[in-house]
Amino acid sequence: MRKFLLFLISLLIGIGLFVWILKTVGWQEIKNAFLVFTGWQGIVILILTFLITLFGVWEWKVILKSGGTDISFRDLFKPYLAGFSISYLAPMLVLGREIFRSYVLKEKHLVSWPKGIASAVIDRILDFTVELTFILFGLFFFFLMVGFPPRNLAIILGVLLVLAAGTSFFYFKIFKRESIVKFFIKFFIPKYQNDHTPLYIEEEIFNFFKINDVYMWKGFGLTFFEKVIKLLRTWLLISFLGKNIGFSSALSVLAFSYLVAMIRIPADLGSHEAVQTFVFSSLGLGASAGTAFAMIMRGAELITALIGVFFLFRLGSKLLGKNLLKNQI
Repeated sequence: MRKFLLFLISLLIGIGLFVWILKTVGWQEIKNAFLVFTGWQGIVILILTFLITLFGVWEWKVILKSGGTDISFRDLFKPYLAGFSISYLAPMLVLGREIFRSYVLKEKHLVSWPKGIASAVIDRILDFTVELTFILFGLFFFFLMVGFPPRNLAIILGVLLVLAAGTSFFYFKIFKRESIVKFFIKFFIPKYQNDHTPLYIEEEIFNFFKINDVYMWKGFGLTFFEKVIKLLRTWLLISFLGKNIGFSSALSVLAFSYLVAMIRIPADLGSHEAVQTFVFSSLGLGASAGTAFAMIMRGAELITALIGVFFLFRLGSKLLGKNLLKNQI
């Protein structure tokens, strides 16, 4: 019930922001920006969105292979898309994507629960690390181009530096193979001290993150190229909207897209428009172009998410039927 209320509140906030942006910018301005976005351009954006998904599946496959589990690309594609639909349409379910993927691995491929959870968590760690790097560089370029009062700059950079320091500490602990889980269990959830599952998951994560391990570097490489394709998609879409921008501006726009995703509103409804309206206006690209950018980007990702929903129900019904049959036997 609590999660449903969070979903409802965040959705209402998103709808409110979306309506406010439409009234502020004006529907006619947004419509004019959309007219630039014709057929073949939309196909290009969809192809790049699909390519981003393929790199994500490939990354997950490499993570699993590093732990001795070799599953075909085809078998991973469906649960990956299904997991994406959960994280995109219901982002308040913080570990919903990871739990679903792990459940499919356990039921369909007999992958142990710790290995399945660890693979999904490692995927999330790689994503966050590379995205944080893009955010830092993107905001750096944005501040250079636009400028901010020192106080605002200090607050924003301060939060990001805390995140960067926390990430660095996390990797320091991992490479030294010093348990972080034991500390949190001991001081925050002592009732789980006799449950060794979290430690098994942490051990799987330790095994992946080794300086001399080719799988770790391959995972980082695939994650990086996935984000580069997102950067290319951002630059092309802004160009399709009739705006001439350089690398630093495109990186700034992408950085704010990543920041918006942290707000956890379903499909970034309203929040993405609000932020990109501000960013595009600050960069001299026009508020209407920022709103159109966010709406078109959502359209491409929503198509991917809806395909994922189809796989989600299909996989879910099959696994449910399998478990019911097992219980009857």
